[in-house]
Amino acid sequence: MYYDVIEVKHIDGYKLEITFENGQKGIVDFENYLNKGGMFSRFSNLEYFKQFYINKELGVLCWPDELDIAPETLYHEVTGKPLPAWMQQEEKESPKEVFETVVS
Repeated sequence: MYYDVIEVKHIDGYKLEITFENGQKGIVDFENYLNKGGMFSRFSNLEYFKQFYINKELGVLCWPDELDIAPETLYHEVTGKPLPAWMQQEEKESPKEVFETVVS
């Protein structure tokens, strides 16, 4: 089971301390997200990165312009526990494989 994000504190640079509803907390370094490109390229502006907030209704860590990171991903990064099976399958499939599955 995964838990909602209930608190986030900026530590330094791209490091955030994240607390989940079950009391588990830890630090996630988002610097590696800079290399992911796409929407995460916005993190290259540290002032943008610091505009994080929690969508309290969904328990999700967000940034302006509808950028967010699933709590399951963050919980995995904090605890080292495996991602849910549905997320592992998603990571294994390339966009081409997903497209071929939908078209077939």
